[in-house]
Amino acid sequence: MEHFPSTVGRILERSARRTPRRVALTFAGRSWTYAELDTAVGRVAAGLLALGLAPGERVAAYGKNSDAFLFLFLGCARAGLVHVPVNFNTVGGELAYLLTQSEPAVVFTDPALADRLDAIEADLAGTRRGTLHDGPPGTDVLAWATDPAGTVHHEHGVSDDDLVQLLYTSGTTSLPKGAMLTHRALVHEYASCIAALDLSPADVPLHALPLYHSAQMHVFLMPGLAVGMTNHLMEAPVADEILTRVPRDGITSLFFPPTVWVGLGNHPGVAEADLSGLRKAYYGASIMPVPVLQKWQKLLPGVGFYNCFGQSEIGPLAAVLRPEEHEARPDSIGRPVLFVEARVVDPEMNDAPLGEVVYRSPQLCRGYWGKPEETAEAFTGGWFHSGDLVRVDDEGYLYVVDRIKDVVNTGGVLVASREVEDALYTHPAVAEVAVVGLPDPRWIEAITAVVVTRGPVTSDELIAYARERLSAHKVPKAIHLVDALPKNPSGKLLKRDLREQFGGASSAVGRG
Repeated sequence: MEHFPSTVGRILERSARRTPRRVALTFAGRSWTYAELDTAVGRVAAGLLALGLAPGERVAAYGKNSDAFLFLFLGCARAGLVHVPVNFNTVGGELAYLLTQSEPAVVFTDPALADRLDAIEADLAGTRRGTLHDGPPGTDVLAWATDPAGTVHHEHGVSDDDLVQLLYTSGTTSLPKGAMLTHRALVHEYASCIAALDLSPADVPLHALPLYHSAQMHVFLMPGLAVGMTNHLMEAPVADEILTRVPRDGITSLFFPPTVWVGLGNHPGVAEADLSGLRKAYYGASIMPVPVLQKWQKLLPGVGFYNCFGQSEIGPLAAVLRPEEHEARPDSIGRPVLFVEARVVDPEMNDAPLGEVVYRSPQLCRGYWGKPEETAEAFTGGWFHSGDLVRVDDEGYLYVVDRIKDVVNTGGVLVASREVEDALYTHPAVAEVAVVGLPDPRWIEAITAVVVTRGPVTSDELIAYARERLSAHKVPKAIHLVDALPKNPSGKLLKRDLREQFGGASSAVGRG
């Protein structure tokens, strides 16, 4: 019997056959049924192949959220090409690194970002360029998708073991690495998401985070297309637009990282907003402070909250804390999803109640593009090493203590930055907080908090507040008040930027 591969492209084909007339996607006033979306993707695949691209070649996407961005990913998948999404905030040397390390045959961009590619033209060494939308028809993704006379390519010759995406890690601690994801890895990950997150054709999600990031694309939008949802896409998570669109579009589910949930919760219009249609609230990408979670649970008492945990290399969903599990364990990330096996180990790979969480899973990447040494290190002992320090209870629930690199060594005692952050988040004047360890001749690392306030408060007052709630060795030695915390477009805090900014500072106080 002929082997029929389970590929990313086949997922959309099946949805289009089941519900051809259902609306699959809306963006910027455009609406696509499942049949129309399937045809559009076939046209984009044909357009890519007409450029002479060979199976396995890389195609970079450098743009903000749009329907065209999704078409390009799915068109690459159908054509046997490898999609390389690039953070649209990346510029200069970092952009040149991504667009040379991944060795793309062609780069598609938003016209508004084209000048950034012009600035690194020498590094691109003649790499072909196209546009995602509003460009010349011969090399424009949206033009291909909407051309009624365009050729429609039907998938053939694509194996589920083929690479479909190079997904670059966020690079919050080092240069980004391109995780090599296969069709098989993503299809398994989509199945895990559908099972763990109770995804249903009746759900109506609003997708606002960047599609270049694995969470929005591979935990929510692609699984949503797999089950037949109507998906609403917006360019960016703008609070006013979110609060308007939830009632207007009948939105039933939202996903944001904690930083966006914090910002939305602090928005002056949230108290009057009609959020009664929401049924599911997902959070992830970084640790959610328990006080922030509890605030939202009070605001949305009829909504089920899901904690989504993982990382790019595993597709990215690895563990979920479901709504019915929140009351007993609000600080847990839950248990591993359907296709993920997890262990908590010590440095010698022995099972331990506290240690690094390691994974085995068909969802895992094949390794890092062009980085064999980093790949070997990440898969030491036959398990993928996450870099997350966690503890596990006797029922298998996992609790993130910290990223291993974010644990602060103060006077020889290890302190989790999250514990200090959670304590400060309970102060009514604290809007956001990040805790880092800075080099210190006495303490090895001095616990330092960087705080965005929403009311009058001094650093000394916050230190005194922390002293009432934390052991003496966990109290910040310094607190800086700032107007904003550095984040990447996915909402992750960039603690490395804080270490660089404040690493030379002495004791701590004031806004700066």
